[in-house]
Amino acid sequence: MNDPVEALVTDLLAWIGPGRPYAEVMDAWRTSCPRLPVWEEANLRGYVCCERQHVSLTPEGVQHLRAGR
Repeated sequence: MNDPVEALVTDLLAWIGPGRPYAEVMDAWRTSCPRLPVWEEANLRGYVCCERQHVSLTPEGVQHLRAGR
């Protein structure tokens, strides 16, 4: 896992765990830095799900997290 974005995506998924409020996730992980699009990358890969202002991991996100740890 030499790619810094890959490592940070795994950190994001671990931090979200069973779920967190959307506002908390955005405060901590949203970025305007084009070199480290962690939140955006996790969304594009389908690793996170947002419902009713709550963020949780998708089955794909759980699988990625287990494989990365």
